[in-house]
Amino acid sequence: MPADRRDRSRSRDRSDGHYGPPGGYGGGGQQQLPVVVPTNIMFSAQQAAQDKINRELFVGNTPPGTSELLLLHFLNAAMRRVNLCQPNETPILNCRVNTKFAFIELVHAEVANRALSLNGIPFLGAVLKVSRPSKYTGPPMPAKTWQSLTGQQLPMGVALDAEQEKVNRELFVGNTTPEMTESMLREFLGNAMLQVGLNILPGNPITACRVSGKFAFIELRSPQEAANALNLTNIPFMGTQLRVGRPSKWNGPPDHHGNWEDILAKYMSGELQLGDAAVGGATSNNNPPAVPEPAAGNPPSRVVELKHMLAPQDLENEEEYNDILEDTREECSQFGQLISVVIPKANEVGATKIFLEYTSNMDAQKAIDGLRGRTFDGRKVQAEFFDETKFASKDYA
Repeated sequence: MPADRRDRSRSRDRSDGHYGPPGGYGGGGQQQLPVVVPTNIMFSAQQAAQDKINRELFVGNTPPGTSELLLLHFLNAAMRRVNLCQPNETPILNCRVNTKFAFIELVHAEVANRALSLNGIPFLGAVLKVSRPSKYTGPPMPAKTWQSLTGQQLPMGVALDAEQEKVNRELFVGNTTPEMTESMLREFLGNAMLQVGLNILPGNPITACRVSGKFAFIELRSPQEAANALNLTNIPFMGTQLRVGRPSKWNGPPDHHGNWEDILAKYMSGELQLGDAAVGGATSNNNPPAVPEPAAGNPPSRVVELKHMLAPQDLENEEEYNDILEDTREECSQFGQLISVVIPKANEVGATKIFLEYTSNMDAQKAIDGLRGRTFDGRKVQAEFFDETKFASKDYA
């Protein structure tokens, strides 16, 4: 080949930047072709993941020691018994039990919708709370509760949602006069309860009062104190006798209680001692009066500190830690407007404690009243106010 042709040939070879075979067909310049996942495969995977979420339900408030097999058999049998599925069907395929809650997976989404009616079913002394998991993004589905489905009643003071819990703490006050103000009624009735020992904890048990013409509504800090306050009916105030009873939206069992004359007679005779927790059968199980808990040691604040709810091993697994955080947020939102939940991790100061931050001192007090004295895994929960400044600076000691 003449020199000028060889030069032109080399020039062409250099001009396209390659010496040898094209990339991807061997040689030093081998390139990887991009992997393209077919659109239909990606869509199918997303559809399968969403279908699993639609078939899954959260089961809260499981008692300690609950096994997956026991819960699975119990809920399957319950669904068959009330015709939420066919008599020979096994609607729940899988069950994953954590420390205080579980997740169940049903055969298909329609059965999961029906299984929402298990909400409120009694199980080993507890009342299970059945709902959608937090990752569910579908439309809300109408569902009954176990009580409305079967006619059973919830135990006194137990509520399945925040609205019902508020109904359990609210009372109607009739025969009021225009001169009575909200603060006057709250102070008068609260002091009367303190005088004869109808309170459970120190301080005024009436947290709110709404006056409307010839009647009013009062809100107590706990369902048991609301039941005790029924004994105030017929109490004289400003020239009239007040009538205290359940509001019309109350759908619990009939209350057995006395009136103000009965309570005053018992108090004057010494039969009723200051601090008695239950009077005249105000509690549904007629247990002996509970011993009042001591008042929270720290000044009132918007932050609640919970002790003895967790053990160190509960914080070791990241997935279990996140599940506990989610379960705590869901459970404690029923007491009021919850801003944040903080659970220090295993290697941090304050490990095994739980901190709840609410929008008001009143909501924090409700959480203390509702959580103090509960037992988890055999441990009695201690609940008290926590300093807001320390909480803001992340000092959880």
